[in-house]
Order: sequence, then structure tokens, then C-alpha cells
Amino acid sequence: MPDDAATTDERPELSYEQARDELVETVRKLEAGGTSLEESLALWQRGEELAAICQRWLDGARAKLESAVRGQEANPPS
Repeated sequence: MPDDAATTDERPELSYEQARDELVETVRKLEAGGTSLEESLALWQRGEELAAICQRWLDGARAKLESAVRGQEANPPS
């Protein structure tokens, strides 16, 4: 789990899959329309939060992969 364990509204950090699924649903609602400006802005803001959560997970995974590759390069199998 990413280091910052809470989002800006103090909810526990979601897993990547949870955040991605909620983001997909949020985008679907925005694209469907029919919401007030206030509701649309709230959905947009939540979408931004979810996208940031997903990006933190992806950045963490990328860093772990790069670290593993560097470790293999430094210690090649015999």
C-alpha cells in the first residue's frame, strides 16, 4: 500500500483495483450527464482523487520493478 495511507478526506487508501473501478464508474456518470453543476464538480473532484490513487500505485509498482532489475544487473546469476 502507498505510504500516505489516507486520502484528503481521511478515507483509507483504496487498492488499485478499487480505485480504478470507482474511477470508471465516476467517468461513466460524468459522460452520461443529467447531473447538476454541483454534482458534476463533485464527481470530477472525486475522479481526480481516484486518478491520483491509481497513479501512486502504478508509480510504486514501477519503482519496485526498476529496483528489481537494478538488483539483477548488480548481481547476475552464476
